[in-house]
Amino acid sequence: MSEYQNVKYGVQDRIAVIMLNHPPVNAFNGATMSDLEGAFDDATANPDVKVIIITGAGQYAFVAGADLNEVKGLAADPSAAHSFIEKGQQVFGKIEASRKPVIAAINAAAAGGGLELALACHMRIAADNARFGLPEITLGIIPGWGGTQRLVKAVGRAKATEMILTGELITAQEAFRAGLVNKVVPANAVVREAMSLAKK
Repeated sequence: MSEYQNVKYGVQDRIAVIMLNHPPVNAFNGATMSDLEGAFDDATANPDVKVIIITGAGQYAFVAGADLNEVKGLAADPSAAHSFIEKGQQVFGKIEASRKPVIAAINAAAAGGGLELALACHMRIAADNARFGLPEITLGIIPGWGGTQRLVKAVGRAKATEMILTGELITAQEAFRAGLVNKVVPANAVVREAMSLAKK
C-alpha cells in the first residue's frame, strides 16, 4: 500500500476510507487528484475491501473545488489546463464505474469539483451543515468534471439547470429533498453513518 501526501487511507472491517487532507479546504490540485486516484486504485485492487468511503478532513469542506491558485496558473497553458480537466474526468469516471459501492461521507461544503466528486459516488451521506453547489459560473467557467451530466441525473433537469446557471449553494436539507443525498446527519456522525451503511 502506498503513502500519500494529500490523502489519508486505511482499511477497517473490509471498508476502505479515503480522506482528502489538503488544508484548509481540501481543494483539488494535481497532487491531490493523483493521490485520490492512487488510494482509490489501492482500494479497488484489494480483494479484502468490499466498500469504499470517500470523505474530507477538517470542518470547512469535503472538497471546496479546484485549487484556484493552480487553476490561475493553467490559464497561460492550454495544454496543461486540458490535462488537468481530463485527469479529473478520468478519476471521477473510474469512481462512478467502480464495481465496489462508493459512499461519499460529506463532512462539510461540497462545491465545484467537490460536488462533482460526490456525484460520482454511488451514495451520499451529508452533514447537516454541508452546502452543495457548482459555483463555476461565478468564475466565468463551467463544471469540467462531469457535474453538468451527473447533477441532472441526481436532481432532474430543472433543479440542475438552476444550480448550474446561478452558482448558488443549497443546504443539506435542500439537497436531501432534491434527491442529491441519501441522508442528512449531524456533522460529527457523517463517517460513522457511512460506515454503518457500508456494513449492511
